[in-house]
Amino acid sequence: MWSRLMALPPLRWVTSSLSRKYAAGTAGGLFLVSLVFLVIFITMYRNQLQQEREDAAHQVNDLLRTSLEAAMLRRDLPMLRSIIEQLGRQEGIRGVFIINRSGDVRFSSHPQWLDTHPSFKDCEQCDFDPARTTLSFSFFTHDERGHAVLRTVQPVRNKPPCKQCHGPAHDNPVNGTLIVDHDASALYAHAWDTTLLLTGSGALVVLITLTGGWWFMRRFVIIPVAHLTEVSEALAAGRLDTRVSIKGRDELAFLGERFNQMAASLQKSLDEIRYKENFLQSLVDANPDGIRVIDEDYRIVLANKTYTATYADAPETVVGNTCYASTHKRDAPCAPTMITCPLEHIKRASTPIKTLHEHQAADGRLIAVEIYAAPMTVEVNGSKRLMLIESIRDLEKAVQVSHEQKLSEIGELAAGVAHEIHNPLASVRIALDSLTRLPADERAKETQKIFNCLSLVDREIDRCIGVTERLLKMSMFAGGETQIVSVNEAISDTLSLLSWEASETGVTIETRLNEEAPRILANESDIRIVVLNLAQNAFHAMPEGGTLRVQTERANGTVTLVFEDTGHGIPAVDLQKIFNPFFSRRADGVHGTGLGLAICKSLIERYKGSISVTSKINRGSRFTVRFPDPDDSTEDEGT
Repeated sequence: MWSRLMALPPLRWVTSSLSRKYAAGTAGGLFLVSLVFLVIFITMYRNQLQQEREDAAHQVNDLLRTSLEAAMLRRDLPMLRSIIEQLGRQEGIRGVFIINRSGDVRFSSHPQWLDTHPSFKDCEQCDFDPARTTLSFSFFTHDERGHAVLRTVQPVRNKPPCKQCHGPAHDNPVNGTLIVDHDASALYAHAWDTTLLLTGSGALVVLITLTGGWWFMRRFVIIPVAHLTEVSEALAAGRLDTRVSIKGRDELAFLGERFNQMAASLQKSLDEIRYKENFLQSLVDANPDGIRVIDEDYRIVLANKTYTATYADAPETVVGNTCYASTHKRDAPCAPTMITCPLEHIKRASTPIKTLHEHQAADGRLIAVEIYAAPMTVEVNGSKRLMLIESIRDLEKAVQVSHEQKLSEIGELAAGVAHEIHNPLASVRIALDSLTRLPADERAKETQKIFNCLSLVDREIDRCIGVTERLLKMSMFAGGETQIVSVNEAISDTLSLLSWEASETGVTIETRLNEEAPRILANESDIRIVVLNLAQNAFHAMPEGGTLRVQTERANGTVTLVFEDTGHGIPAVDLQKIFNPFFSRRADGVHGTGLGLAICKSLIERYKGSISVTSKINRGSRFTVRFPDPDDSTEDEGT
């Protein structure tokens, strides 16, 4: 920092530091004030010295004038010259002379001044007329030899005794003028010494003031301000845990406390922003489909992991890139006339849109995708901006997941069917084996035994045929026409196919079917699919085993199917979501397709039925399905 300051120009160097500004300002102010006071003091002191010297000179002049007047009255010119010469030799006297009314020197301590005409040009306060001026005055000037002198002017007034030579006093008020030049160098030297003393004293005062002020500024201003600067730089660099430490209760300490409060509030706000950003990113990352947010300029402002993994080599290349460059590998936006652009549609209509596109992945392969796009409005810098959120589903993966789920369900069902057919076939083999082992001579005697074996074979074959018929009924194409469906039979046949799966998972199936054999108008294959999905949904809710109770009821024009399990139960927050497509949260930890209950609800509502659910955590769930009863006589009478 010091090296940077020294590299600045002189003026910038001074103004770049508060202490230097203070020192320069204080020094300049004190210098100007001292200079003004010095000039005033010197002027006053010089005037005072001059006044004192003038007073002393006038006293001397009065004595001299009295002596001269006495000599003049006696007309003792030698004595007059002697007095002037002796006075001129006195210490501090540069010269003495008397001028007549014409301004010429008549007597002088210096013979060379005789008959000269002295100048009074330096006398700015007087208009000197040696013939008329009766006032005494003095002024600083230089004599004929260039010495600085204080020249005192003392008129010699005309008195009655002098009228014989000089005429009446009213015509000639003065007889002449006595002029004494006092040496002014001593006066100047004394004034100069006093000036130097005052200057030195002022400089000492300035130095002491500057030193004390600099120490005060550095101790109580500069160091705290420098500390505030360091903390602000640390905060600007992102170190939000930095705090100000200024002792005391002055304004800067109070400012430091407010600074700390501001920093804490800033840190809290940034932590909240980061938490919300992380939460938002985690929320979109949890979606298995690709998610991206696009602004009006086709720029991607947010993307989830699925999207990044599919369309980019590195996550940092996604945000800020354009949508057409990311998924279509184009240099310009797609032509709206050639492809359905969700952004252009939303700009025009402001409504959601679903469309099919073909995207190019990061590895170059083409992907068929389904895009669901919806508008969103975001406030940026006080203005609202339209943005677009897209959900991109890879159709190939969706088909693959659906196919795998179907294969898994078919595998579970096939295991149960294999178990159902295995036992009859084993019985047939045992019966036939026992027949083949009969000796030829005993076959005629064992007619009853052979008949019994053949009857067993026939029954077991009927069982296999029954299983296959139940499978065929479940897989029949759901046509547009409805038919009378026996609910009890559909439930019994379907649950029989799941008996092996139930035993493998430790589930006990209890049925209580209405003896009136209720019927409904529907497609038999659809009803069996509903029973299959609800039963398997109960199995999934009881991974450690449990009991599934299935019952049918017929009352008040309604046929009711109840599936009640003793599983983990469904959280209240999920009860409103379980019928939504693709929502899956199985208790056994397996991630399903989330389509089973959605399909059930769709099939039930197709035949004017309804499905509801109640659940308690760790107590189990109860699914209730209701259909209109076509055999209800009350309804027929009402129509």
